[in-house]
Amino acid sequence: MENNRENIMGTKPVNSLLVGMAVPIMLSMLVQALYNIVDSVFVSMLSENALTSVSLIFPIQNLMISVAVGTALGVNAVLSRRLGEKDFAAANRVADNGIFLALLSAIAFAILGLMCSKLFMSSFTSDPEILSMGADYMAIVTIFSLGIFMQCMLERIIQVTGKTFYQMVIQLVGAVVNIILDPILIFGLCGLPKMGVAGAAIATVLGQTVSMIIGFYLNATKNHEVKITFKGFRPCARTIKNIYQIGVPSIIMQSIGSVMTFGINKILIVFSSTAVSVFGIYFKLQSFVFMPVFGVTSALVPIVGYNYGAQRPKRILQAVRMALIMCVGIMTIGLIMFEVAPELLLSMFNASPSMLEIGVPALRIIAISFVFAGASIVASSMFQALGEGMHSLIMSVVRQLVVLLPAAYIWAKLFGLSAVWWSFPTAEIAAFMLTIVFSFKTYRTILKPMMDKEMK
Repeated sequence: MENNRENIMGTKPVNSLLVGMAVPIMLSMLVQALYNIVDSVFVSMLSENALTSVSLIFPIQNLMISVAVGTALGVNAVLSRRLGEKDFAAANRVADNGIFLALLSAIAFAILGLMCSKLFMSSFTSDPEILSMGADYMAIVTIFSLGIFMQCMLERIIQVTGKTFYQMVIQLVGAVVNIILDPILIFGLCGLPKMGVAGAAIATVLGQTVSMIIGFYLNATKNHEVKITFKGFRPCARTIKNIYQIGVPSIIMQSIGSVMTFGINKILIVFSSTAVSVFGIYFKLQSFVFMPVFGVTSALVPIVGYNYGAQRPKRILQAVRMALIMCVGIMTIGLIMFEVAPELLLSMFNASPSMLEIGVPALRIIAISFVFAGASIVASSMFQALGEGMHSLIMSVVRQLVVLLPAAYIWAKLFGLSAVWWSFPTAEIAAFMLTIVFSFKTYRTILKPMMDKEMK
């Protein structure tokens, strides 16, 4: 029986395991990042108002991704531990309950989209064009959000077996479908009507739905360690509690990003809609740097979780060291790219002279934070896999709410728009200092006792 064999998480050399698992995820996330950029490039061809409307909806999309990824991360970590403990019945129960939670999340956001799309947009602007386009976009991506929630969950369920190639397939197929449909639906090609911003939203949800279908198929045919079956299914309160003990701090941590983005947009819209567009473009561009890093940490979490369950601390430390090297290296490349060629990056979005004037210094200043962010993201993922999600949550709260937003608001009032961008490296350095403190604490309280026990 395949279930009785040792999972590669506990046997394969750690460095090659992490790289082998991370590379397919990184490639698929790079395609996702490319989709994010291409999507905005097409929208920017409509008008700057169209780009602004989509940028204003980003906090809602980020909130959806936060709930989807956070819940899936909780499932991933608990599932990895159960496989490390060889409790396969419990592992299957975790997967079934994870799918159930993804369904509930999609229903909640569908209700939000139906009731609050126009209200959300009206909190930013009274411009009828921006308001209408943004409300349409938000309604579509929330009401039809089942695809994104299921996609994230199914990716993480197959990921724990080490079969990250199939995770890459799930992401790639949806992203490619999205990229193909974007120009067709936005500009009305192939005999279809021109749908504008609404077309971009429809392309997004169709791509996510295709990924969901592929995810169910691959888990059913290629995942032999975890079985998804709803025969006689009943929600298990204890399993859901275990999932959310890890998932909720992650959801809150990532959702704080939505609060931060909402707050920054409110600060920037006072100066101009162009400043909001610049911030939206930054988020699209930085995803090309951050997505590969998240690919590495996506591979790191199940490795750490499995070896935590199997009580193998040396493999945990090896994996974390290798992840740090990879992530800091990626962030350094991103830093160089943003410092050397900000004009080229902005020109992809039909940047006007005023957008270049605001955007070039903004990209160069924010990029200073990249290397610090790389180290913090690795540590945060390690904390979550070891059940110390509260450390990650505190880091995120300090970074985005305690430091970034107040600094951005005060500096905007005192020194103007150009000072707002300096709040990002300031907040990231503060989070990095906390990372150092929490890393030492985690080593002393969790990893060192495991190493002492292993040596006896």
